[in-house]
Amino acid sequence: MEQMSQGDLEGEAPQELANRLNLAFSNLYLLNRALTHRSYLNEHDEVIGDNERLEFLGDAVLDFLVAAWLYKHFPEKAEGELTRLRSALVRTEQLAEFAKAINLGSAMRLGRGERQAGGAQRDVLLCATFEALVAAIYLESGLQAVIEFIEPMLTPAAKQILMTQRDQDPKSQFQEYAQSHGLGTPQYRTVQAQGPEHAKTFEVEVLIVGEVYGSGVGHSKQQAAKAAARDALDKLGILLLS
Repeated sequence: MEQMSQGDLEGEAPQELANRLNLAFSNLYLLNRALTHRSYLNEHDEVIGDNERLEFLGDAVLDFLVAAWLYKHFPEKAEGELTRLRSALVRTEQLAEFAKAINLGSAMRLGRGERQAGGAQRDVLLCATFEALVAAIYLESGLQAVIEFIEPMLTPAAKQILMTQRDQDPKSQFQEYAQSHGLGTPQYRTVQAQGPEHAKTFEVEVLIVGEVYGSGVGHSKQQAAKAAARDALDKLGILLLS
């Protein structure tokens, strides 16, 4: 089993993170792996594995627990509304906000180049590490431990999402606006893609009959397209529909 040290982490050690977050980990290797990005693995032959498999599991655990939490706390909402709210709560940007709230970036193990490029503050990496941490908690202590960890974050986040209507799909609403005003169907164009394969950033514009109405940036084309549609709605002075 690999040995962990403060020097290896270049930040907060796993035990310190566990103590600060009041997480019970008898298997520190599991927590350590949850914090390890593949860029760190590429530079350290002694490290056994990165957090990508844990990220996969954590994504599924979060989907289930957030759905169950919404079902319990919003009995008046229909299936479609619950689906949109769940999507907003588990989207990359929101999980990154959760990670920032617990200062998870301080404990992430990143390669030298990734760290120097600001990876510890990048939404896509914060989101992935948060999902891996959730998986590690689940494997170590079970679903109840994950519920106790995540629930305090969900209530204020859901309230804010509903207040700002971030559970709505800006692409659908921009299309409805455009068609209802006889403007035609919006088209999305990728302007550029930059960065390494594991952390690409895309810039997308939304156009109608060749005219640019908005632009957005994201870590996937879909994410960037939604940001572009939201930008278009903002520029038109249109609030997202409830």
